[in-house]
Amino acid sequence: MSVLPLVFTSGWASGINAYAVVLLFGVFGATGLTDEVPESLQRTDVLVVVGALFVCEAVADKIPYVDSIWDTAHTVIRPVSGAVVAALLAGQSGSLPEIAAGAVGGSTALMSHLVKAGTRMAVNTSPEPFSNIAVSTAEDLGVAGIITFAIFHPLAAAIVAGGLLLLGIVVIVFLAAKIRNFRRRKAERRERRRVAAAWPD
Repeated sequence: MSVLPLVFTSGWASGINAYAVVLLFGVFGATGLTDEVPESLQRTDVLVVVGALFVCEAVADKIPYVDSIWDTAHTVIRPVSGAVVAALLAGQSGSLPEIAAGAVGGSTALMSHLVKAGTRMAVNTSPEPFSNIAVSTAEDLGVAGIITFAIFHPLAAAIVAGGLLLLGIVVIVFLAAKIRNFRRRKAERRERRRVAAAWPD
């Protein structure tokens, strides 16, 4: 079977949490659950480093506004990681050119990263911190679930990842429209107060 579905899914997941993707693939490969994972991702030093980075991300990702700073710093890291993982997976299977796989993985990771970053900026305007923690936890569990599912059912997992990506884009468009409307109404109220203050009864 072509590795393309696994490449696409890993790209989507890398845009959400690149360190979790590398860590999960490495653990699955090292434990013998799959032979689709290249040796380079199973190395102990790689697993230790990405494990530590995963912990850092898990903490930073749950703190309002810190998560947006973290996302900004990872605008390059996540797509590059998605491209590298995709190229390694393609090289392991030999069923897809590595350059093509890297392009698919990197572009998909970039799109899902932008969706995540945009959603987080909207969530950070919420007055309570629980929403931020809940969204971050859901993302972590979603990445773990989709990567695990992709190992055993790559095509079905790719369909799910594609659906989630499209849903995320729709949500971002919806939130952007709501934010624009909120800012417009706020500006109108401010203008009415200014006019009322300038022309008192």
